[in-house]
Amino acid sequence: MPGKLSQLRVLVAPGLHNSGPEHWQSRWQRLYPAFERIEQDDWSDPILPIWSARVDEVRQRDRRPTLIVAHSFGCLASVHSVARDPANIVGLLLVAPADPEKFGVAELLPRPPLPVPSTMIASTNDPWMPLERARQWAERWDSDFVDAGPLGHINAESGLGDWLPGQRQLQLLVDRAHNVKPMQY
Repeated sequence: MPGKLSQLRVLVAPGLHNSGPEHWQSRWQRLYPAFERIEQDDWSDPILPIWSARVDEVRQRDRRPTLIVAHSFGCLASVHSVARDPANIVGLLLVAPADPEKFGVAELLPRPPLPVPSTMIASTNDPWMPLERARQWAERWDSDFVDAGPLGHINAESGLGDWLPGQRQLQLLVDRAHNVKPMQY
């Protein structure tokens, strides 16, 4: 998937407990070594302002046009960061977002549409976010919504390997993002 993707900085934002070696995010990092992982200090304590501040910090290190590939609570941290400051972000791929209600952070997340192109991929049987609630958040943020079918939490337990349908969605987002000039501040 080189081409337009190679012109972007890609940040990987895992969720609770990080993404192990068989998680699609880790597999994508092996396929695309330029992808950078956002590391949290405490992977077992998802505190939205702290995780979001880490996203901010990593974003500030390099001001190239950036796309974030997020999973679970990493989606919430990424959305929180980008809603406050969209500078240099050209797109968000939000996969199996954690339910903000379960973590008590719904009021901290943006109400208006996100200021950048985004795609949300959700599963019909995700234990962390019911499909209809994911669809509501996608509508709220003006994200393209993809129903991935029964893939659980779309993680290593889902047995997706390199998750080619997800890579196709990433490429579609890259195509959309490529036509967006990132905000400069």
